[in-house]
Amino acid sequence: MDPENVSATLTVAVPAATVFAVLADPTTHSAIDGTGWVQEAADQAPLTEVGQIFRMDMYHPNHPNGDYQVANQVQVLDPPRAIAWLTGQEKDDGHLEFGGWFWRYDLVPRGPSETAVTLTYDWSAVPQSIREYLQFPPFGPDHLTNSLHHLAELAAPTSRARTPTARYLPVGPPSRSARAQKAVE
Repeated sequence: MDPENVSATLTVAVPAATVFAVLADPTTHSAIDGTGWVQEAADQAPLTEVGQIFRMDMYHPNHPNGDYQVANQVQVLDPPRAIAWLTGQEKDDGHLEFGGWFWRYDLVPRGPSETAVTLTYDWSAVPQSIREYLQFPPFGPDHLTNSLHHLAELAAPTSRARTPTARYLPVGPPSRSARAQKAVE
């Protein structure tokens, strides 16, 4: 692991365009995540351009409010090869403030029905003032690999009939949606 970023790669038996379509759909991100922090997409429109903002409802037991919202800004959108976004928050005045970390997925086709997917979490631009109260990375080393396995399950043609929460395997505290799913079961 580089001191400023961490990445993982998984080859999936799914075409790159299909994997990219799942990543460009914010409504799938809670099922991909696996920490229990990402709850649901507040902005559900597909990601279609650099600069696009999409908000996600979040939950973390150590956050002052528990529930909160992040604003993500698309930085890279190169279908079906790469997608990346910065994560931040929207201030009361509507101004977006980014913390200096980003998520990036790079997809390399390995034939017509197989794709190598690399997920990178980079915090190299996080200022010292934020590093004083947030630990980086804020999750364990297996998180990225778990997320890639969740992505593969969502992108696989046979998984489309199942709901993402039924396959959700959190590595952290359970999400509200996972808790609600358990209550229903």
